[in-house]
Amino acid sequence: MRAIVLAAGQGARLRPLTDDRPKCMVAYKGVPLIDRILASLREAGVTDIVIVKGYKAESLNPPGARTFTNERYASGNMVASLFTVEDELAGDILITYSDIAYGPGIVQKLETSDADISIVVDLAWRELWQKRMSDPLADAETLKLDGRRVLELGKKPWSYADVEGQYIGLIKLSARGAEKLRALYARLDRGATYDGQPFEKMYMTSLLQRAIDEGIEVRAVPIRGGWIEIDAPSDLDIDVAV
Repeated sequence: MRAIVLAAGQGARLRPLTDDRPKCMVAYKGVPLIDRILASLREAGVTDIVIVKGYKAESLNPPGARTFTNERYASGNMVASLFTVEDELAGDILITYSDIAYGPGIVQKLETSDADISIVVDLAWRELWQKRMSDPLADAETLKLDGRRVLELGKKPWSYADVEGQYIGLIKLSARGAEKLRALYARLDRGATYDGQPFEKMYMTSLLQRAIDEGIEVRAVPIRGGWIEIDAPSDLDIDVAV
């Protein structure tokens, strides 16, 4: 199985820690996020790893991984970075954000899913969010489920009832799912907006929601903690076993 690590971002909210390095090279509990991600992937048996870099690209060359540069990282978003390496979207694929830390057990659980598109969902998200901010709902996104089938994600919630879990930034595509996602992306209107964003700045959740709306199954792989998102310097002070 191949993994694609989306690591082009600067992480402006982590300044000054990201003034001289990409966001994924900020250390959590003494270990750079990218090193934690690569170790978890490899321990879970993933050895073919592709990294899409952008900001401060020259500083990100971890051994044992293939790297590609999204030259337009400053004007794009996660989806644009992913499709910088569209040719790599073949066979079974794991896609991971690079501003998160998680253990190999979460990767192994995701690997077992046989859905076209699977995403890791933290059902105990509120416990982590309460450590991160005074109002967890202010930063959360909607996620609505029918069993394990995802019905909605990525919108602004009006209440906790709109948030049955949080998508953590880990995706698995089956070979068929990769084909479907590539075909979906190819037929999207480049001049349209997606959740208020122009095509090049489309959020990953917007692409996943479009897949759901077109009848492609997106299945939740549930977890309860064991990961963290690093989006602000204060997140580095939260002790999570990962």
